Amino acid sequence: MFDWNDVRFFLELSRKGRLTEVAKALKVDHTTVSRRVLALEEKLDTKLFESTSRGFVLTQAGERLLPQAEAMESASASIQENISGENKTLTGTVRLGVPEGFGSQFLAKELTAFQLLHPEIELEFVANDRFVSLSKREADLSITLARPQSGRLVSRKLTDYRLRLYATKDYLKSHSPIKSKDDLQDHNFISYIDELVPDPQLLYLEDAVGTPTVGLKSSSIVFQFQATLAGAGVSILHCFVANEYPELVCLLPHEIEIQRTFWLNTPEDIHDLARIKAVSEFLSDVVQRQRKKLMGEN
Repeated sequence: MFDWNDVRFFLELSRKGRLTEVAKALKVDHTTVSRRVLALEEKLDTKLFESTSRGFVLTQAGERLLPQAEAMESASASIQENISGENKTLTGTVRLGVPEGFGSQFLAKELTAFQLLHPEIELEFVANDRFVSLSKREADLSITLARPQSGRLVSRKLTDYRLRLYATKDYLKSHSPIKSKDDLQDHNFISYIDELVPDPQLLYLEDAVGTPTVGLKSSSIVFQFQATLAGAGVSILHCFVANEYPELVCLLPHEIEIQRTFWLNTPEDIHDLARIKAVSEFLSDVVQRQRKKLMGEN
């Protein structure tokens, strides 16, 4: 019978691909990782990895073992969290991959309530608009702009939200009036760098405005927001952020309105863990309570 602990090393190597990274994650020497994976291969009498220039990749046998190993990992964690003492305080770390603007300018303000509810759960936020790989355990949950089309994931709609066009009062005083879309051709816009946009759903400026003059670009929506707040130009911003700043004016609200959706995703094998459920339920409660703010209705 093989050792379950060897399966842990197999899982980490399948996710990270390099002995040194696995060793760092599990706080052991890289030779220990190699030895434990080799021990599993010997017990199963099959080769689970191929060593390539890109690191270790799964063989066909390794691919067949992966979902079963993940199920074992999930069952082990479930026993610890859900069966080992019903009155036990929820503990552990939950890492959440979240779009930069939503994480830093919306969720960050809501976390005090979660900490009061679950003081023993440590939250880690990967604030990045790029796709975070849940299969490689870069995060335990992710919030995305589109529903993932592949992977063993549980995905559900988290919330809709709106974006509109904004500029500061000072900017508008020193530039020509904006009374229609045609007037926008005389203004300077702030937007994304096209080739660095992490999701095509963020390429909404031309659809909304036409052919704008973009004089300032950034891959960061927080940078775009700060530049707009400094009076550098006109930009499309999240209503849940911009509407909190009285110096910002919403322009042509009935003509330019963009609606998008956030999706919440969790790997199937950890979806039912107590600490994951606690975070998922908290996120759902927050967006339901703040629906008007997210939709720019307040």
